[in-house]
Amino acid sequence: MKKVMIGMMLIASVTWVQSCTSEDDDWVDDWYGSIETPCGDVINGGTTAGSGELTSFTIAIDKTTVEPTATVSEYFPDEEDILANNSFATKVNIVLQDNSATYDTVEGVAISNIGGHVVVNHGSTSGIHYVVSGSTSDGSLTVIGDKKYELELNGVDITNPDSTALNLLSKKRAFVVLTDGSSNKLTDGTASKASDQKAAFYCKGKLLFNGSGSLEVYGHYDNAIHCADYIVFRSGNNIYVNSNANHGIKANDGIFINGGILNVEVSAAAAKGINSESNIIINGGRTTIITTGTGTYDTEDQEVKASAGIKADSTYTQNGGEVLLKSTGAGGKGLKTDYEAYLNGGSLKVITEGSKYSSNNDTASPKGIKIGTKNVHGVLNIGGGTIMVRTVGNGGEGIESKGTLDISGGIVQVSAYDDGINSANDMAVSGGDIVSVGLNSDGLDANGNMYIKGGSIVAYGANGAETGIDVGEQNKLYISGGSFFAVGGRIDANLGSTTQGIVSTSGSVSANSIVTISDAGHALFTFTMPPYSYNNGTILASTSDLTSGSSYTLSLGSSSQTVAASNSISSSMGGGGKQPGGGGRPGGW
Repeated sequence: MKKVMIGMMLIASVTWVQSCTSEDDDWVDDWYGSIETPCGDVINGGTTAGSGELTSFTIAIDKTTVEPTATVSEYFPDEEDILANNSFATKVNIVLQDNSATYDTVEGVAISNIGGHVVVNHGSTSGIHYVVSGSTSDGSLTVIGDKKYELELNGVDITNPDSTALNLLSKKRAFVVLTDGSSNKLTDGTASKASDQKAAFYCKGKLLFNGSGSLEVYGHYDNAIHCADYIVFRSGNNIYVNSNANHGIKANDGIFINGGILNVEVSAAAAKGINSESNIIINGGRTTIITTGTGTYDTEDQEVKASAGIKADSTYTQNGGEVLLKSTGAGGKGLKTDYEAYLNGGSLKVITEGSKYSSNNDTASPKGIKIGTKNVHGVLNIGGGTIMVRTVGNGGEGIESKGTLDISGGIVQVSAYDDGINSANDMAVSGGDIVSVGLNSDGLDANGNMYIKGGSIVAYGANGAETGIDVGEQNKLYISGGSFFAVGGRIDANLGSTTQGIVSTSGSVSANSIVTISDAGHALFTFTMPPYSYNNGTILASTSDLTSGSSYTLSLGSSSQTVAASNSISSSMGGGGKQPGGGGRPGGW
């Protein structure tokens, strides 16, 4: 297949520079993302990064707010998928109505109508443009043919209580055009007479949405929309999908969102808002997904399964657009992909509110973002954009990769019940602006080596045995650039090597206080603490201006202490082992 990109792709990035002064006393402006530069400017990712939004943002279905302006080129798996590259000159008008229908008679197109259930078959005739309108409370439309076609929905409302409402059975391309300004609706029933019914809206071939009208699809028997091939959404589309029986939108060979307003709600156990058995690529638009179903035990696969806003069996790539995912059921996840995820631009916001789901000695834990499976080492690369994750239910991790995790740019902000950011293997940070809070566990947790090469990191772990930065027992922490401040109940990292000085100490920090590392009054690293207090917490900090053997002033709000930078981690801080150290208690967590 020919892969088509229209225009220039823009990938967001954020560059980190150490600070010299702190001029802002407001924690709301500093918490979760505002770090000052040497000239007093603030690196701030906009309203999402420096306004305290992480602890308060909400996600709701929004059909009316204008979609964001696209900054990334459209993607089409094949140039034939572009409507403008095709011609459909033969128009066939079909008007549906209860128990009946009216339609044009066109050579090469056979149309039958049985009690309002209309079947059209254009066979080998090419260039057909169907225009469908009207309303039926007990009818359907089925399209069959050996050639690609255009299907324009111009104010149609189809309810089929017995089976699929819109059934596109041609294996060829179906260009579904939503007439500008039109409202369209498709609904199936709860009791199907068709044993093979897969959705309220089913498409056997490639499903290619165009136009600036609206479409609502309600699935009561299985999925709402199911495509046996791939689906492409474009700017102007305004589509709402609701399923109380299974997934919202399912495609076998990929889902590609270039723009539009896409709202999805699903409530069935373990249902996915968007489910692709292949890849998912998002380049624009606003996609909002809310799942409310709890987990369930799959007796066939003999494992627990849970809901997810977006589920890709292969790879997820986001280059632009806005994606908002909320899961409220037990074990529910925001974004889940089995193999790889590449977050290059746009914004991704996730909320999970459910707790763990357990059945038959198997458990599904809630996750904001989960990459990989029990048997697949996932790959997560974050190179740009804004990622904001909040998990509040028991066991909820913010971001987890079952393999490697690499952050080279963007703004990443996490507030998690469990680990903020976790990787099963190596974790590397070479850029970006990261704030990660593990309210009951670690801020950053690498079960392989951790490489800090650049960027800025503020990591908060819980008290006791939890840490700001946790590196696997048989692995090491390598530091060759960047700036970080980590605080937790102890320090748990074997140091591999470092090209800059490290401060390891303990101290008490009041909520909303300003923390600064300075050299003779010159601030090298400064930020405002969140609204939580630590009593004798353990601290690990570094920036490229620290030199081993030199002393600096560490100001923790109203108190200050002289600290010596070194190329090692103090053994009294719990470094290099699993023994408790520090023992701070973060008040208010």
